[in-house]
Amino acid sequence: MRRALPLLLASVVGAGLFAWPLLTAGGPGAIAVGIGVATVAALLALEVGIRRLDSRALALLAALSALDAGARAAIVTGIGGFSPIFLLVLCGGYVFGPSFGFLVGALSLLVSALVTGGLGPWLAYQLFAVGWVGALAGLVGRRRRGRPTRRDVVQLVIVGVGAGYGFGAVMDLWQWTFYASSPGLGFHPGMAPTVAVGHFARFYLATSLTYDTFRAVGNGLLVGAVGLPVLAALARLRSRRTAELIRQPGGLRRP
Repeated sequence: MRRALPLLLASVVGAGLFAWPLLTAGGPGAIAVGIGVATVAALLALEVGIRRLDSRALALLAALSALDAGARAAIVTGIGGFSPIFLLVLCGGYVFGPSFGFLVGALSLLVSALVTGGLGPWLAYQLFAVGWVGALAGLVGRRRRGRPTRRDVVQLVIVGVGAGYGFGAVMDLWQWTFYASSPGLGFHPGMAPTVAVGHFARFYLATSLTYDTFRAVGNGLLVGAVGLPVLAALARLRSRRTAELIRQPGGLRRP
């Protein structure tokens, strides 16, 4: 539990940002970006401070985030809702754990936004939404043993497909708060919970289901096609890092 506390606290902040517009009209606006970036920076600093991220792991995190940001910048629109950004987020989290996966996702989005000029109040929500995809992959990957196999790829395909819909639904939760006047779909603070659920379900089906299906299917196909070599490469890097930590004075510190 203590190991998971920094990520848990960061996720509580993220959940609070998503809940804010549901409780008060307008929500946090541009303040959300500062909160999101500060939370990601604090989590990164904590991971470095408690030495779960040494210099090599930090370099790998930077490399994966830069590669992912470059892929997103090169293919901004993708096909429907599909984006290649989820591949390294899923694989990085699956091999290196929930916190690492969260940071790969969040930093990839942050770097991509800085490169493409995609800065706005939506960025904070994207940081957490993609970060949670990496964290989920990390939780599933805790059962991984030995070299990656096709079974690992199948598990990650399932996570990727689910994340394709989950990411879209979570982001829709924020966007939905701007549709106050749409009959049967809109939102306003103080709605009865049952009415709110019905409105949101109709809003999601009407605006996002098809779009998110492209993302979910794209994630599954991409992970299925190249997931095994990517997982194998990352697993080798992790094994080498673990071996070096064992040889250091004082023995192994768990990554």
